[in-house]
Amino acid sequence: MQNKLQILSAAAKYDVSCSSSGSTRATPNGGMGNAAASGICHSFTEDGRCVSLLKILLSNVCLFDCAYCVNRRSNDIPRATFKVSEVVDLTMEFYKRNLIEGLFLSSGVFGSVDTTMEALVRVARTLRLEHRFGGYIHLKTIPGASPELVAQAGLYADRLSVNIEIPSDASLQELAPEKNFPSVFTPMNSIKDQIVNHRAERRITTKVPSFAPAGQTTQLIVGASPESDLQILKLASGLYGQQQLKRVYYSGYIPVNSDNRLPVISRPPLRRENRLYQADWLMRFYHFQYDEIVDSQYPDLDPDLDPKAGWALRHPEWFPVDVNRADYETILRVPGIGVKSAKLIVQGRRFGTVRMEHLKRFGVALKRARPFLYDPHAIGSFREVRPDLLRPLLSSPPESTQLSLFSDSPLLLTGTYG
Repeated sequence: MQNKLQILSAAAKYDVSCSSSGSTRATPNGGMGNAAASGICHSFTEDGRCVSLLKILLSNVCLFDCAYCVNRRSNDIPRATFKVSEVVDLTMEFYKRNLIEGLFLSSGVFGSVDTTMEALVRVARTLRLEHRFGGYIHLKTIPGASPELVAQAGLYADRLSVNIEIPSDASLQELAPEKNFPSVFTPMNSIKDQIVNHRAERRITTKVPSFAPAGQTTQLIVGASPESDLQILKLASGLYGQQQLKRVYYSGYIPVNSDNRLPVISRPPLRRENRLYQADWLMRFYHFQYDEIVDSQYPDLDPDLDPKAGWALRHPEWFPVDVNRADYETILRVPGIGVKSAKLIVQGRRFGTVRMEHLKRFGVALKRARPFLYDPHAIGSFREVRPDLLRPLLSSPPESTQLSLFSDSPLLLTGTYG
């Protein structure tokens, strides 16, 4: 058991699409555990993410031969497969010892797609029905699995995810010949429809069971194929709008295989991964459209500037902004001003003039924001934005400061907003 756990927990580390639960599930009568909407975040993983999940593969045996995957069938690596009962026992024992608050379970494809999916569902069903487990469960949906099994998975799991992995269908078929976009989007669309239908029915009667109450996610590998950031963010924007995904995760390509279909790189593109997360944040919370952040003239994010600052320097005509007159949407676009700060500014100016000294109390990063703000009460206030002068002040440190994805440090290169 210990050997299996070492192999299958190590094999799961490349899947980054797990984070806080986003769902609330009460402890069942006579059972144990609950899922808290505030999130499952009590320990740091190797790549700096804070989680408290038993994160494992059911099996690293795989019929697929994806060029970028360490578990592909052509690799000569130690293989292992858990029994359903073993995963259930591990989850319950770890939970009783207060080591975890939930389970993140994925798998290589063994036997067949439906054989694998059925085993994943049995783990969740056994935990819920036989052990009355109320903790968080995240199940990976196997592309191509039957709709019936996907429907069952959503009844027992808090969150489901189907990994797209490669951002275009052409590249996916080249690097993972057994996969294609239809095999990924079919279950993804089915999950979205069932989430919507179950929520509508639960508004009528609570007797209808919840279906994947924490929604669904996916993961995109960045840098294994030639897609631009424009293509990646356009795809992500569509996933948020059409498939109503809860999160899109970006994973910098890690060269674990030698394959002439893959680029030769010395280290994962963590800076690019970070910029994509920042751009994703702008789309989700700052009302930016993907084609405002990147476009045909600038198809890739600037590695030296966070996307919000990059947009501001490309659009000096928007600035400087007078926070006492501008609307909320305009204030939100000022570098250094976040969502909370923008709301406090709009609320605060109802009671009097908002001055620079007030902005710091509102949480504004004045060092970043001040060049983009106009204050008629301040001597020497900026009346125009000079991108050529501001760029050096807003640029990030050299890329050499980025950390290894699997370093011992719990820190990860991050960007904060505004």
